[in-house]
Parts: sequence; structure tokens; C-alpha cells
Amino acid sequence: MALIFSTHRLHPAVTARLEAAGDYLVASAPTPEAILAEGTGAEVIVVRAPVPAEYFARARRLRAAVRHGAGLDMVPMEVATAAGVLVANVPGANASTVAEFAIFAAIALRRRFRIVDGQLRANGWTVARDLVDTNRELAGAVLGILGFGNIGRSLAGLGRAFGMRVIATTRRPETLPPEIEGVALDDLMARADVVVVCCPLTGETRGIIDSRRLAAMKPGAALVNVARGPIIDQAAAVAELRTGRISAALDVFETQPLPSDDPLFALPNVILTPHMSGVTEESMLRMGDGAADEVIRVLGNHLPVNFRNPEVEALYRTRFPV
Repeated sequence: MALIFSTHRLHPAVTARLEAAGDYLVASAPTPEAILAEGTGAEVIVVRAPVPAEYFARARRLRAAVRHGAGLDMVPMEVATAAGVLVANVPGANASTVAEFAIFAAIALRRRFRIVDGQLRANGWTVARDLVDTNRELAGAVLGILGFGNIGRSLAGLGRAFGMRVIATTRRPETLPPEIEGVALDDLMARADVVVVCCPLTGETRGIIDSRRLAAMKPGAALVNVARGPIIDQAAAVAELRTGRISAALDVFETQPLPSDDPLFALPNVILTPHMSGVTEESMLRMGDGAADEVIRVLGNHLPVNFRNPEVEALYRTRFPV
């Protein structure tokens, strides 16, 4: 039977499906070393951690890399394509999950939840209660969305349900609904009360939220990153956050796991989470089922539905004829 290799444990129902489809193996750790040592005999790899480029040269039987989720930055696309390997993903399966998290983070920042909770625990009711008169609601605030794919679209709907005015920066402003105003990024950073980063990490977006754009944010504005850490210049963000002028909820970072001595940990106006915005039991099942569908399709000698490097098809068919 075909070997199906996963970089992580998957939802139990998904695991059962993959075990029925082939010999199923989970990496002992989601590291490049473990992936190279344990997964090179696979015909399909299910990706939830960065896959080293070297893997595609070693995995001679590999048919496909199937991303458990949407973002393709964990797969070296050019290397996979040159090796004749199909790449697929599961777009949109956790969009509502991430959007829900972004709204939760925005509320927590606007209500200064972390600071108030800390003061209540450390200094008592009166001290904490004195902080809340200047807390802000979402209703009437401007929500600025960087990136308007599945997550951005879901987030816009939630923001409008909370009474927010929504503006967005996207490479395709013509695709925005009429109720969403398309703006340049500099305009978005200056106007938004809540900025949510939900664009993919590319050469164009790496470091796009830099010191100049951070300094342009309104006093009291909130920055939420549910995309990828390197989209924000983290050192510049630390410097701006230290002034207390803005707040942030960061779910992703330039280095992951976030080092225990990172200066972000010392900032009271920052909420830190371990890349969890898209992860719930429900979303894990949706993403896992979508990935399993693609694995089973490829093992049946069919092309993926969410085929992300179609230019590889001719080379792939020389490796695996119909």
C-alpha cells in the first residue's frame, strides 16, 4: 500500500480515513530533520510544517504534497514543481475560524482585557475598574483588512455585523463587494481603528508593515496579525508598541516557536497566542477532510481539485502515467 506521511497528528476521523487509504505514518516531530529521516518513502505528504527543499530530491516516490490548510509558504513550490510533484491545498476551510479569532482579538484589545484582568488580579477591583471608562467598542470603528481572500471576506462580514465600517487593501480591488472600500495600504494604516493582517506571505508582502506604516497608525489603534509573522517588521513593531501608542494581538511571529526571551513578552499592550487563530476542533476536521479528499484522489491517479502548480502536470504524468 502507498505510504501517506503527515508532519503532524490529524483529527481522529481524518486519521481513520487515511489509515484506510494506505500505510499512514506521522512524523515523530514536525521538524526538517524528522521529515527527512522518516518521510522520504512517502507517495503523499500531508503538510502542516515547513518541508525542506531537500525532501523533494530524496522522496523519489512522492506524488503530491497536500497542504492541511490554505497557505503555501510551507511548501517550496518551485522545488516541488521541478521534481514533478503535485501541490494541493484546502482553501477556505478555516476562514471563518480565523475571522472569528480576529474579532475576538479586536474586542480584547479595544476593551484592554489583558491589562484590566492583570490589574484586577494584582491590585484589586477599584484599580481595575478605574481603567475601563475609556475602553472602546467595535461599533462605529473602522476595520482595515490587508488581504481580501477567504479570510478577509469572512472577516468583513463579521466586522459589518458588529457595526464596523470596513476598508480593505487587496491586489484585486475590482473583486471587493460594493460595501467595502478599496484603499491603498498607507491609507488603510492611517484610517483604521483595527488593522487585521490576513494576506499571504510573499516576496511582495514580507516586511510590508514597517516602521513608517506602524508610525502612521492612529493613537489607540489595534494591530492584529493572523497571517504570517514576517509580514510585519517585528523589531519595528516592538519599538512602536513600547511607546504605548498602539496595541497588538499577534498569533504569528518571525521566529516560531516564539523565543521565551522575546521582548514582546514584556509588553502589557500585546496579546500573544501560539499560531492558533485557525485551529479549533471543527476547523481541524474540515481541513483534515479536505486534505484527505485530495490524498485519496491523487492515490487514485487523479489530479487534485485544488491544484496549485498545474504547470507540473506533464512532468508528473511522465513519472506516474494514467
